[in-house]
Formats: sequence, C-alpha cells, structure tokens
Amino acid sequence: MAHEPEQTHYEAHPAMFRSRPIEFVLCVLLIAAFGLGLLLLLIWWLDCLGTTLTVTDRRVILRRGLLSKSTNEVWHTDISNVQVTQSFVQRLTGVGSIGVSTAAQEGIEIQVAGIPDPDAVRQIINTHRGG
Repeated sequence: MAHEPEQTHYEAHPAMFRSRPIEFVLCVLLIAAFGLGLLLLLIWWLDCLGTTLTVTDRRVILRRGLLSKSTNEVWHTDISNVQVTQSFVQRLTGVGSIGVSTAAQEGIEIQVAGIPDPDAVRQIINTHRGG
C-alpha cells in the first residue's frame, strides 16, 4: 500500500512590522539618526527570513537559520497542547506566537513568535491531530 504524499497546509515566516510595530518604527528612526537602525533591520529581516513554520497534514516543522540550520518537528499524533499568545497590538495586526508541546517532553518543543493568523494555525493542527 503506497502512502499518499504529505500535504502542506500552512507555511509562513514571522512578520516583522505586524509583529512588533513599535520596534520597527524605532529602527527606522535610528536609520536617520545614526544609521544603526539599518543594521538592526537587516539582522531582524534575516532572522525572519531564516525562520519558517510549516504545518502539514502529518507534522509541525520549525526551521531556523540561513547558513547553519536547525529543524524541530513534532508529529500531530504526539501533540498534547497548542498555545497561541497575542498582545493587544498583535491581535489588531493579526499575528501572534505559537507553542507546540507533547506529552513526551517537558515544556514547549516548538515556539515561534510573529506568525500570521495564529488561530488558523491552531485550527489546522487540531484538525489533523483529531482535536
């Protein structure tokens, strides 16, 4: 019996401006003041670009890094808890933090901030884990 290919239902990088708009504006202001803001924005942008949250019909995968890489994945059957946290500003801009934990490990195994539409991510995970 052949297995069906894994299907991706969600994939996103953390949002910069929507996640932390006050810090974004401060960095832009620092560009005019000292040029330091450009360096901070570049580092922040590279961090966001190098972070990807993927939810398939079988697992949740967090990949970090551009030059060196780290990957953390949790199978839907192992998930015991999905946490979504949003500040007031993040709720207004439609982003938040996602945390995924399993019964086998203490604490949160996958955590990423600034993810667009975190409630949709939780719904996708719960649908595929049978929750």
